[in-house]
Amino acid sequence: MTENPYFSYAEAFERITKEGKNLPLGGIPSAKRKKPTEGSPVVLIMSPHPDDECIIGGFPLRLMQETGVHVVNVAVTLGSNPERKEERLNELKEACDWIGFELQETQPKGLDKINLASRKENPTEWAEAVKTIVEIIKKWNPQAIFFPHASDWNLTHIGVHQLTLDALSCLPTIKTILVETEYWGQMKNPNIMVEISTVQLSMLLSALSHHRGELIRNPFHLRLPSWMQDNVRLGAEVVGGQGGHSPSFSFATLYRVNQWNQGKMSPAWLGGKLLASEENSKEILFSK
Repeated sequence: MTENPYFSYAEAFERITKEGKNLPLGGIPSAKRKKPTEGSPVVLIMSPHPDDECIIGGFPLRLMQETGVHVVNVAVTLGSNPERKEERLNELKEACDWIGFELQETQPKGLDKINLASRKENPTEWAEAVKTIVEIIKKWNPQAIFFPHASDWNLTHIGVHQLTLDALSCLPTIKTILVETEYWGQMKNPNIMVEISTVQLSMLLSALSHHRGELIRNPFHLRLPSWMQDNVRLGAEVVGGQGGHSPSFSFATLYRVNQWNQGKMSPAWLGGKLLASEENSKEILFSK
């Protein structure tokens, strides 16, 4: 087997994942960052759980670095385990502080039962949750909102998708950019692949490492680079066009960008776009 020229290549992946288990969970010195200037455009991340802000946060991070937008992470829920909520909130505060995202809580212990079954069976409670998100959107008047796509498998991710749309439907005059995200389930027809540099990936991993309780349970941070590598494989054809040439990206995240105007969602552009590291994200997202 050792004569196989690909053996050392495959072995390197296994070795680096094992070595990654010795990396620290939190406690990593963070570089000082400039606070957004007053009046900077706001980007909201509608996070179903603490840690989602880091997993899908590559594009928001680039927007923060390249355009100076104020990224605000909305902690829609703090998970389903009541005994872990306070701890998860503390971990989330550390993660957001490390990467430079502002944290917006929905309520002291987060919203509960954000899923389609609750929307159908408990309309009063759902309406209160919608009202909470409406007030947050009104407060920040975001230029863009990141939220999970409708088939992101996890029940809370799917619930946050619908919760966001229900809240927007209560704001008929708002005009914004909607960016659908994916993690647990691939979305149909993503229309942008965003390159994530090695430095940016290391920042996301460092911030993610503060979610210690979840990573002890499932060390998904160690597999995030491989997920982003696979996104390049997928995005090269699903976004770039079937049979197209793969870009030289090492890491990327896929999104679907839409416009929200007059209570309706429509594609921001036709076809797909590849956003390389050397391009400014402002030109592709906020140029119109």
